[in-house]
Amino acid sequence: MTAPTPLEAAPPGLAPGRDVYLKREDVHELGAFKWRGALPVLESFREQGATTVVTASTGNQGAATAWAAQRLGLEAVIFAPLSTSRAKLAVLEDLGADLRLTGNDFDEAKDDGMRFAEEQGFAFFGDGAEAVQYEAYRAIGEEILAQAPTSPAAVVTPVGNGALAVGVGRAIGRGAMRVGVVAKGAPVMKLSWGAGRPVETAHCETIADGLAVRVAIPMAVEALNDAVDRMVDVSEREIARAVAAFAAAGIRAEGAAGAALAAMPQVEEVDGPIVLVVTGRNIDDELLARCREEPDSFPG
Repeated sequence: MTAPTPLEAAPPGLAPGRDVYLKREDVHELGAFKWRGALPVLESFREQGATTVVTASTGNQGAATAWAAQRLGLEAVIFAPLSTSRAKLAVLEDLGADLRLTGNDFDEAKDDGMRFAEEQGFAFFGDGAEAVQYEAYRAIGEEILAQAPTSPAAVVTPVGNGALAVGVGRAIGRGAMRVGVVAKGAPVMKLSWGAGRPVETAHCETIADGLAVRVAIPMAVEALNDAVDRMVDVSEREIARAVAAFAAAGIRAEGAAGAALAAMPQVEEVDGPIVLVVTGRNIDDELLARCREEPDSFPG
């Protein structure tokens, strides 16, 4: 499947009393939205003469890079932190990526990947640092506007490095409230958005590995100023409960996707349809089971 991905009314019971639609980026064969940005970025690298592309990832970005590389005849080297989800590692391995596990978090893996690319003379794909990604993600917002039965009053987008929220927000425009959501355990993009400049946090810790960013990307912070109207944060417990609610409704959602649903109580004043961007489904079975069975075991 390529695009457009479906926009569906939320299953009964997922968001009682609210008019909610789900933008199902999770239904792609890779289980996440990242393919949209990876393919045009790697096409541009190939046009510049690249034969090998290096990236850093907590899973979905790496899978998308390996997937795009296969289609374009390129080699992909993926640097991922030691804590990377086993479900996401399995996808990377199936795609034949040259996988390098290193570092305690995404940003440490990214530093190692950048050094390797520089030493070898390879192209480095910095997730969120390529302008073409932002334009590619804009298509998600354009699809929402084309598919929605009525104009959305709000669109809630999970924020990792910020590129997705920028692309979606630019397409949606100011006709709807554009809400970005981060994990409280990985607040760097909310802090940077509030400060109007990139900041860095000493650590990040969240089950939403797609949101686990510690160092803000300047391009994304600058762009978020005009693409997001509100930034909110959600706790690990709220994310876990949301993942469990998705599961009860028959949807396998990873933590980043759960964050969008978890943010719903913070947009209660919105009168009209709300669209949640369901970013991906790649979650470990063990984590999914804990979210379903013991959501209150996570920090509130």
